[in-house]
Amino acid sequence: MILAACNEPFILAAGAALEGPVAEVPSAWQLDKDSSIAQLETRPNDPYSINFTYVQLGGRLYAYAGDTRTNWVEHIEKSPFVRLRVEDKIYPAQATRVTNRKELANFASVWSSLSVFQRDPLQFEEVWLYRLEAR
Repeated sequence: MILAACNEPFILAAGAALEGPVAEVPSAWQLDKDSSIAQLETRPNDPYSINFTYVQLGGRLYAYAGDTRTNWVEHIEKSPFVRLRVEDKIYPAQATRVTNRKELANFASVWSSLSVFQRDPLQFEEVWLYRLEAR
């Protein structure tokens, strides 16, 4: 099977280490799109990568798992060091969980506006939202 030889995440299937040129995390994100698909790699000792929809807001970049403690959330809770691939560059970053209600509300207003299928994060009892920052 051709897919078995690929380390990259594929649609809903997780992959391994991301490949590409490495770049420094900017002090303020200024990507072409405020929201798009990118890849997130967790678990540095045994890389695990997924596709995710990022949200860029006020120079910050966010990864969101909703109210689900996914595999990648569990990995980040053990080690916040991640790598992400956006626009063909790999950024070594640190994932910081967002618990501030105002920051969460700002994110929620953007997230909920992306599609009628996006559930408002403020409706959940527990939310897994991470700000992706320089290490």
